[in-house]
Amino acid sequence: TSELSRHRFCVIFSSMSFRDKKVFGYLLAASCVFFWGITFVCTKYLLTDFSPLEILFYRFIAAYIGLWILRPRFEKIAVRDNVLFALAGFSGVILYQLFENIAINYTNASNVSVIVSICPLFTAIFSQIFLKEKHLSLWFIVGFVISITGVTLVCLNGSKTLEFNPRGDFLALFSAVCWGIYSVVISIINRKNYDQICATRRIFFFAVLMMIPLMFFTKQNNILENTARFTNPLNVLYMLFLGLVASDFCFAAWNKACKIAGTVKVSCGLYLIPVVTIIFAFFVLGEKITLLGALGTAITIAGLFVSEKND
Repeated sequence: TSELSRHRFCVIFSSMSFRDKKVFGYLLAASCVFFWGITFVCTKYLLTDFSPLEILFYRFIAAYIGLWILRPRFEKIAVRDNVLFALAGFSGVILYQLFENIAINYTNASNVSVIVSICPLFTAIFSQIFLKEKHLSLWFIVGFVISITGVTLVCLNGSKTLEFNPRGDFLALFSAVCWGIYSVVISIINRKNYDQICATRRIFFFAVLMMIPLMFFTKQNNILENTARFTNPLNVLYMLFLGLVASDFCFAAWNKACKIAGTVKVSCGLYLIPVVTIIFAFFVLGEKITLLGALGTAITIAGLFVSEKND
């Protein structure tokens, strides 16, 4: 059973030295960065046969079932807190993930990964506004300006006339803003000390629930239509990867890595996600790596690091 496996892992982990635990934490974080970097490429591939909403719907059904397998127990919560979980599902899954999927449909997976990487900046801004947390310093403002400059260059990537093609890039930027809102809601939920896996599963539940009417009203193909899509092994593999690996495993692994090695040190690795995406998009999707795009990516990542610097 999953509980027995969890107990065995705890026994093995407790017998490890402090140094080995640190190394293990960094390995967990590195695996999350690697897998999350691939998600943009997987989504781009799936968009050939599925709509952005369908990818989201099937992915989070798989993720929801996976979390029940991972933690097969029910946790009681205050009825009024369901509003928070529903809001988290709406902002962090439907708005963030859906607009990210739509953005990838109109622009390069590389572009979207770089633009979305500035999520922490919007998280810091909204946290200071709504949670009264102090994040906005001189270094943060400088880093924000540097990152936005890099994002601008990425948006211009491949454009000979240096003109924006705003459809996909601005959707990706809006997706990053939605993640900032989601992060504020999650901060409020975390203060209530719910089990993290059970809480995430409830967020996924509300997200899937809200997606059902969208599937009907937008006349999306249901699972009984165009079944040929599901006979493609890569379609099934990528969908399961997005749900079980990128959503379930990475969530659990990332939380464990933060607990072992420290949230601040581990979070810096998130800025390398665009690098992973660009490399895989080049080899798998054939997306070109231009000098302007590479420069914009480097500037964006540099700005994110600067924004984390303390006064």
